[in-house]
Amino acid sequence: MPISETDLIRFLSSVHPYDSLEQSVLRDLAPKFQLLSIPPGAAVYELGEDLAGLYLVHHGEVEVVDDNGMAISILGPRNSFGERGLTRGGRAVTSAKATTETVLLLLPRSDFDTLMQSEPSVSRFFDRRRPEAPVQNGLTTTRAESFMAAPPVTCSPGLTCQGAAQLMREHRISCICISDGDSLLGILTTRDLTEKLLAEGLPFSTPVSQIMTKSPRTLPPSAIGSDVLHAMMEHHIGHIPVVQNGQLKGIITQTDLTRFQAVSSAELVSSIARAKSAAEMAKVAAETPRLLVQLVAGGNRHEVVTRLITDIADTVTRRLLKLAEETLGPAPVPYLWLACGSQGRQEQTGVSDQDNCLILSEEALPEQDAYFAALARFVCDGLNTCGYVYCPGDMMATNARWRQPLPVWRDYFGGWITKPGPEAQMLASVMFDLRPIGGDASLFEGLQAQVLASACANSIFVAHMTSNALKHTPPLGLLRGFATIRSGEHRNTLDMKHNGVVPVTDLGRIYALQAKIPAVNTRARLEAGASAGAISPSGARDLLDAYDLIAQTRLEHQADLVRQGQAPDNYLAPSDLSDFERSHLRDAFVVVKTMQSALGHGKGMLG
Repeated sequence: MPISETDLIRFLSSVHPYDSLEQSVLRDLAPKFQLLSIPPGAAVYELGEDLAGLYLVHHGEVEVVDDNGMAISILGPRNSFGERGLTRGGRAVTSAKATTETVLLLLPRSDFDTLMQSEPSVSRFFDRRRPEAPVQNGLTTTRAESFMAAPPVTCSPGLTCQGAAQLMREHRISCICISDGDSLLGILTTRDLTEKLLAEGLPFSTPVSQIMTKSPRTLPPSAIGSDVLHAMMEHHIGHIPVVQNGQLKGIITQTDLTRFQAVSSAELVSSIARAKSAAEMAKVAAETPRLLVQLVAGGNRHEVVTRLITDIADTVTRRLLKLAEETLGPAPVPYLWLACGSQGRQEQTGVSDQDNCLILSEEALPEQDAYFAALARFVCDGLNTCGYVYCPGDMMATNARWRQPLPVWRDYFGGWITKPGPEAQMLASVMFDLRPIGGDASLFEGLQAQVLASACANSIFVAHMTSNALKHTPPLGLLRGFATIRSGEHRNTLDMKHNGVVPVTDLGRIYALQAKIPAVNTRARLEAGASAGAISPSGARDLLDAYDLIAQTRLEHQADLVRQGQAPDNYLAPSDLSDFERSHLRDAFVVVKTMQSALGHGKGMLG
């Protein structure tokens, strides 16, 4: 059935990213599309074929499968496909076939390439490789929404000045916004109370509307730090409300600017290293969420942000070990404190519990365990005080099972490798992410090398670990959407930890086992796995790009929550993302699922 040019332009105008193009561009582009009628069951293209161009479903349905025959998408009208192959050499990286009578629009490859070069919005949408974010430097180039206080404390215009003063005292702030609903009417500062109320002898019952600064100077959330600084200096003010589309979003004070500039990982590490108690450290560690916001707002990559946040946890742990020894006396034998989980991998975010263990010298005697039990309790309690909550699974050095001499640890790993039952797989997954934090690091060096060699040589163990690694799956719905959580507190959200980064973390661990890679950081494992041949160069590039996008999206979500005055979590509502962001995130999940499928059908997978 032919489609008129007018109808085609109208159709393209309803599809992203064509809806962002000028009408003149659309009129020139529309005649270049070719109309293809595909009968049910017929292939559109096969894996490895040279792609004719970019496909767009006009009506009908197309199933896209990976190289192992696993369906990864069922596409309906207004969905494009083939772009991954086109942007990576022109060969299909999937197979596609029509499942019903289908009409496709094909934009030939040469025309697609031209469009990608001439239209930035098209290039951003179809090139799923994550661009390097420009790293910003300091306050002056950081957006106001990153350091404003939100939500601001507000009151009605009829509140008395005494009531406003009491609110300011209660919240320990120097100003209060007067509003009518979300609309800003004025601002009242402690200086206004001094100069306009007390100095003039007005009664405390005077309504704030009488002395407030009406229609104060404001800035939008998109303003940058230099805008704030210049406005304050030029107009001699110390408080600037942040307003967007007439709605009050936050407030910026000179104190906010000072705090933002003062927070750095180096400053926090220095303060923790000098702290004399867990309570002192807790006050410093409480700044970690603001550091997260600052680092994300500064354009830092996720692996840099998580490394700096993990450095704080490492410093807290080492300081607690030192304080424990000062309290309990010197350790009777050498020991090593290790972290596993996200701290072990140097991937901590704004939400982290503690996972740790102790390796004791071979010379340790049973009666000396009382000392190490007390040391473990001191450190784990201190970590909990500092916000690194106790591990729900009791994977901590306070558990005698995870506080043992080196020979016992050798037996643990040997048993897990030779008899990889369900519990052994779970424990091995955790313990293969161990990283020394404080004590005698030599206790781990030989053990790690020995365990990696034994694990790599045992194909049955690797097969079991591979099977276990594929239990966490990306949250993909076949119908071009997401499989969100269906019920409970986090209904209609994506778990960006267990269904987002964890599937990639599990893949990285398997590549490390296969190639005897000592690194425990996920990104380092993926890079080393590619170098060692455990993963193909193209697969590694795709997986790294996908991981970067997923991990960065998770961090940005957490930073957004902190900016809103909420505790960071891992539950992201797809509705909070733009169409562009949803499309790219889904494609990243498709890459992860494809790599899981490849691993599951390859060497080392149980039949």
